Amino acid sequence: MRKAMISIKGSPALSVDGDDGYELMTDGMYVRKNGVSSFSYVESALTGLDGLLTTFDVEADRVVLRRDGNSTGDMIFSENQKHNFLYETPFGSILMGIDTHSIEKNMCDDGGSLEIRYDIEVDNVAVSRNLFQIDVKTFPQ
Repeated sequence: MRKAMISIKGSPALSVDGDDGYELMTDGMYVRKNGVSSFSYVESALTGLDGLLTTFDVEADRVVLRRDGNSTGDMIFSENQKHNFLYETPFGSILMGIDTHSIEKNMCDDGGSLEIRYDIEVDNVAVSRNLFQIDVKTFPQ
């Protein structure tokens, strides 16, 4: 694992609640092993998930986002596929769906970039169309 600077822009293209998205720059950790790039960071109050550990695993054909803490749920992004999962919160469980339109990735040993376009559903109702833009830069060893 290497220390890294992680830049995340999350923006809904179409949102039913008028959310404008967010931009976050944070310290995190990065590793590339056996063709899988993994990076993690602790969420801030800006994202509404303060204190949760978020990990992205960028694999050959999919990206898995895991959150560990008082809210859990694995979001699986696979192009042109929909994945449903149960999002556990302190207030109860929510059935969510992720419908991924595209994944663009350019990851290497020193970090890289990742862009995911996807829709979110809650209880089978479309909530928003989203875009993640992430850049990861490791610090020199």
